[in-house]
Amino acid sequence: MKSISILGSTGSIGTQTLDVIRSHPKEFRAIALSGFNEIETIQSQVKEFRPKLFWVGAEEKIGLLERQFPDTRFVSGKKGLVEVATFEESDTVIGAIVGFAGLRPTVEAIKQGKSIGLANKETLVAGGEIVMDLVRKKKVPLLPIDSEHSALFQCLNGENRGEVKRMILTCSGGPFKFKKRQELEGITASQALAHPTWSMGGKITIDSATLVNKGLEVIEAKWLYDMPLERIETILHPQSIVHSMVEFVDGSTIAQLGTHDMRLPIQYALSYPKRLPNSFPKLDLEKTQKLEFYPIDHETFPGITYAKRALSTGGSMPCAINAANEIAVHAFLNGKIKFLQIFDCV
Repeated sequence: MKSISILGSTGSIGTQTLDVIRSHPKEFRAIALSGFNEIETIQSQVKEFRPKLFWVGAEEKIGLLERQFPDTRFVSGKKGLVEVATFEESDTVIGAIVGFAGLRPTVEAIKQGKSIGLANKETLVAGGEIVMDLVRKKKVPLLPIDSEHSALFQCLNGENRGEVKRMILTCSGGPFKFKKRQELEGITASQALAHPTWSMGGKITIDSATLVNKGLEVIEAKWLYDMPLERIETILHPQSIVHSMVEFVDGSTIAQLGTHDMRLPIQYALSYPKRLPNSFPKLDLEKTQKLEFYPIDHETFPGITYAKRALSTGGSMPCAINAANEIAVHAFLNGKIKFLQIFDCV
């Protein structure tokens, strides 16, 4: 049985990770968790999973939680988050915190030799060289949870990476995929949050609407697979069924297909190298009927271009573009800037 620490257990990826754990009680147990201010969700998770350690963002609520659940130790603050990541009884850490905040606890978990399931792409965008050097030094497994990167990992499994011609990250295009820049004037937060295929947290949903998310994934791919930038491409695929593809020098292309259900890559990261059965919805190609692919309009959605430029520049530039995007998305969601100003900020 694997003992799992989850950084961000109350968010979208965290709750779906607990769903996977719930589905396989003989394979996994949740031993250390972290939530922010969602006290009712935290109470529910402690009651069901009985973790030994729980990080809480709302420090003033710790007293109440300690009285309700005396068998769980509650912590807060930056040091407390690192405690969850490095908890001695856990062997696998799921990094599902949104944004730059996930970098330090992930680094500390790697230092302690923990296996990493990484859903927090900002960790590699901001600190890819540092993180991957540490992964190699400590010889720890790092399994990607992003559906696109899980797909690439599976397509490359057992293959000679020197024979890769290009890796192709697919992109749903979000709710505005075929719109031109002038049509994006006046877009509201509620419109941008209405993703047509995926159910995700607010920040990543906005990143998907701007396609900045795909730019961050390009940076992530470079570090995960040690692949030159010129071999990493993106393509629009509205159905979100082909999660990514790898083309090899002989002309063969291997693709990974599946439903748009994040529990599949989460389970794969937890169970690797095994595959476990589950009751999640399965792909039915007869119902899908068509798979479409289109070029991305980089003039309307320049986020991928900006990300590639940052990666080519190197140094701290990927960290800077990540920070600019986090601030811009937060400002947009709080009504301080318009949708198109996200690109201007970045």
